[in-house]
Amino acid sequence: MQVPPAASPPTPVDATRWLAVSSLLALIVLSLAWELWLAPIRPGGSPVIAGVKTLPLCVPLVGLLRMRMYTYRWLSLLVWLYFTDGVMRAFRASGMLLALASAEIVLCLLLFAACAAHVRLRLRNKHE
Repeated sequence: MQVPPAASPPTPVDATRWLAVSSLLALIVLSLAWELWLAPIRPGGSPVIAGVKTLPLCVPLVGLLRMRMYTYRWLSLLVWLYFTDGVMRAFRASGMLLALASAEIVLCLLLFAACAAHVRLRLRNKHE
């Protein structure tokens, strides 16, 4: 009987990849929920606004899953638009709106840090 090989522990590159993917997915879910149910601009939600806000976040998901370095790089720039949205909304909000804006800010910072660390680690491993 053959014993299956032990699973290797995740590498730091894998960890940054999954942090980026999970942060991006959480940001997508937050954006949809915010604009459709939790605190929409118009009563009853606005699918158009939700789509315009969420669609740019859906585009890089495939690139992150395929570990395309270019996607990690441009997503680390795109995420600052959503960070700015969270900061702008946090300054004039209270209660649940403040919590949503704070969650958006935290997710953006996590996504940026994961993308930056992923690119740095992969470049370092490439040159070793």
